[in-house]
Amino acid sequence: MIYKEFAGFKLSEIGIGTYLGNPDEQTDKSYRETIIEGVKKGITVIDTALNYRNMRSEKVIGEALEELNRNEVVISTKGGYVAVPYYIDKDPTQWFKEELVKTGIVHPSEITQTGNILTEKYINWAFEKSLENLKTDRIDVYFVHNPEDQLLKFGREEFYSKLQGVFSLLENKVKEGKLRYYGIATWNGLRVPPESKQYLNLGDIHRIALSAGGENHHFRFIQLPYNIAMLEAFSLKNQTINGEPVSTLEAARKLGLYTYISAPLMQGRLIRPVAPEIMARFGVDSPALIPLQFVRSTPGVGTVLVGTSKVQHLEENLRIEEFPPLPPEAISQLIESRR
Repeated sequence: MIYKEFAGFKLSEIGIGTYLGNPDEQTDKSYRETIIEGVKKGITVIDTALNYRNMRSEKVIGEALEELNRNEVVISTKGGYVAVPYYIDKDPTQWFKEELVKTGIVHPSEITQTGNILTEKYINWAFEKSLENLKTDRIDVYFVHNPEDQLLKFGREEFYSKLQGVFSLLENKVKEGKLRYYGIATWNGLRVPPESKQYLNLGDIHRIALSAGGENHHFRFIQLPYNIAMLEAFSLKNQTINGEPVSTLEAARKLGLYTYISAPLMQGRLIRPVAPEIMARFGVDSPALIPLQFVRSTPGVGTVLVGTSKVQHLEENLRIEEFPPLPPEAISQLIESRR
């Protein structure tokens, strides 16, 4: 396994994502076995979110941690979407009103059309709920989940104000010893042009972190999709650092941010039969490994998160470690050829 040293962490280049799967006991059991086996095989990064599988993904990770050395695993989770737990025995809407609205944690006007909430009260509730689900005393990386959804409803100035409040909250979580670092996990925000309504400017967000936490702030991670079909993180120069237009991956490097990549396989849609010469060009022996080889070889990529709920798929994906990454110039050539 190739590891990246960053901010005191030993981060495996392949991590386990826990988004996919039915919210049922069988999927829980499969995830639990896969996470334990993955850590035994050298994976150190496990990623989840409060709303994944109605909180069951966090619960499963918490159960797996009881059989693992907690200090050898980097756990990241996310908060920002309406999340209803799997264990309630009442109508979800009724639960939400009783648990979050009537208690003053959430006001309906704060919710976007996508169910996104970015307030200190809600993120505080979500953070503490994640700690409870994960059965741990700390979260290693806490992502604000798709904050760009806020821009569908609120103006940019209000969005920045809300983000600063949440960053200040997370800085306090660090002081309390409940959190190591935080970041933003995005889908659209970091791979669209600046004129897009959901565009996120990393320089602006970095300045908000400086305002919230000073020079020693703990905003150190970003997450976004990148794969053979979604090249924007590498090829779209939609960020500006010191007056220079750069890609998101380059901006992250310049700002000292570590990058998690989501959707490297596009839920398996990028796995397809190819000619032997194509596999040879990617330096692997299976079409299933081509998307992973492309992403993990791209300069600026930190950890590649692969949604993996079965041990068989874990073993298939980890075969990528048998092959060396492609050199940076090969990635540039491959991307240029797609244009």
